[in-house]
Amino acid sequence: MKTTEYAAVTAVTSVNPDRWQAEFSAVLDRIAPRFTRYEPLRHAGELMAGMISGLDRKNCWTIAEHRGNTTPDGLQHLLARASWDADAVRDDLRDYVIEAFGDPGAVLIVDETGDVKKGTRTVGVQRQYTGTAGRIENSQVAVYLTYAAPRGHALIDRALYLPKSWTEDPDRCADAGIPTAKQTFATKPLLARELIDRAMAAGVPAAWVAGDEVYGAHPQLRAAIRGHQLGYVLAIAANRRLPTPAGKIRADRLPGMLPPWVWQKHSAGAGSHGQRYYSWAWIDLLAEDDTDTGRHHVLIRRNDTTGEYAYLRCYSPRPVTLHTLVTVAGQRWRIEESFQAAKGLAGIDQHQVRRWTSWHRWTTLAMLAHAFLAVACAIERDTAPTPTGLIMVTVNEFRRLFDALILVTGHTITSLLAWSRWRRRHQYRARQSHYKRRENH
Repeated sequence: MKTTEYAAVTAVTSVNPDRWQAEFSAVLDRIAPRFTRYEPLRHAGELMAGMISGLDRKNCWTIAEHRGNTTPDGLQHLLARASWDADAVRDDLRDYVIEAFGDPGAVLIVDETGDVKKGTRTVGVQRQYTGTAGRIENSQVAVYLTYAAPRGHALIDRALYLPKSWTEDPDRCADAGIPTAKQTFATKPLLARELIDRAMAAGVPAAWVAGDEVYGAHPQLRAAIRGHQLGYVLAIAANRRLPTPAGKIRADRLPGMLPPWVWQKHSAGAGSHGQRYYSWAWIDLLAEDDTDTGRHHVLIRRNDTTGEYAYLRCYSPRPVTLHTLVTVAGQRWRIEESFQAAKGLAGIDQHQVRRWTSWHRWTTLAMLAHAFLAVACAIERDTAPTPTGLIMVTVNEFRRLFDALILVTGHTITSLLAWSRWRRRHQYRARQSHYKRRENH
């Protein structure tokens, strides 16, 4: 065997599952003070272990069976009724990510994602546009904040979006357990502002905020970011009128007014097929208020293959280079990677809960499970340098190894049949109840 091939095989076989287990236990120790009793903490650990397992579908039933419990009652109690504070665990999650990835030049990225749902009783659900489906669907939407730094990235906060059909119906809100203080309608940019304000109040080290057109179009959000002395690179629609020194001009008119020499080719970062090169131009914009001493620009991205343009409104407290703005713009896609990993690897979208408290508890633990994968993977990269002939270990690959070496549990015929009976009995009772409701109508 060649030396490089031997090194690759050695790297694959020299993993340290004991270290991975210790890291997972350390995460549970971190959140332990948020629980008044041991049982809910144990169930939280089981739920997180199930979330990062290789289960195709992750909910209280499937996870309880996977973890060897006789029923899902403990996990359901954890989400619905047990005494613990999901917001305090969220703060622990944020601190965990910052301790691992904290960097003064980090980017805070805001975006929303939707989960398609059936029925109308799940908190926040209505027919609305969701990018997940790419169309209007019966769905639940939430705004998230990702922390992106050179060493890694992970979700650190969340806010469930409540449409007016909910906030204007106090009885519906009460049925879903929504606190009175949360029953005021808030747009997605206002929720994003809440997440950013909370991160800044906690002393999160960062220099930039990035987001898509929903957030770039909101002047109050932009002002709030500037108030925190953060820069931003926020996408805007092509029809937005921008305050240039020559007057207000639609963004999509600007490319035709620029001479060829202003365009510069820069990479927006590495993609799956190599560096993502585009042509870029930037134009000074006027300040948005009299007290503002920073620098404003519109950043224009041109795809030289398709001829398509994208527009980003930028601000920096101090002068920066074009390359710096391009680099921040390229980081916006980190939140898409966070969504993909949190859904595909940790089941953040697979909850089968309807009420406010249960949603926040499931979502927070799923975010923490995803953060564990991201942090443990970074530690693995630092501890075991990648040999020639292999790519760096990815979060996906780390999860696969963690599941195979630590989480796989043995089942006997007796336990499998017991779960089969439990599911069928529960489904029988649910069917009988459904039939009775139909008869009474």
